[in-house]
Amino acid sequence: VQLQASGGGLVQAGAFLRLSCAASGLTFSTYAMGWFRQAPGKEREFVATISRGPQTTYYTDSVKGRFTISRDSAKNTVYLQMNSLKPEDTAVYYCAARAGLSSRDAYDYDYWGQGTLVTVSS
Repeated sequence: VQLQASGGGLVQAGAFLRLSCAASGLTFSTYAMGWFRQAPGKEREFVATISRGPQTTYYTDSVKGRFTISRDSAKNTVYLQMNSLKPEDTAVYYCAARAGLSSRDAYDYDYWGQGTLVTVSS
């Protein structure tokens, strides 16, 4: 199983980025997908998750209304559209896959991507 995250970069506050995570080696439709992030000196935290079926989504409060998670089963890819970025969004962003239901708990996920760095300058 491989999860390949991409799309990170250096942007100014207020800008947008779209992260992508291409999955291979698994039956994508049977996995819930999640995005987590880890800022320097902090623990990894939940950002968003999308279910495998009806595509129910959940977000951490700090990104609600700014970030949107989506998935494309034809491309085995999950996306994180990030708008109105803030300096506090600076982190390495990781995608993860979980067989079964969505979860906000990183320990519930089975597979992880390598991470992509997002830096937001003020």
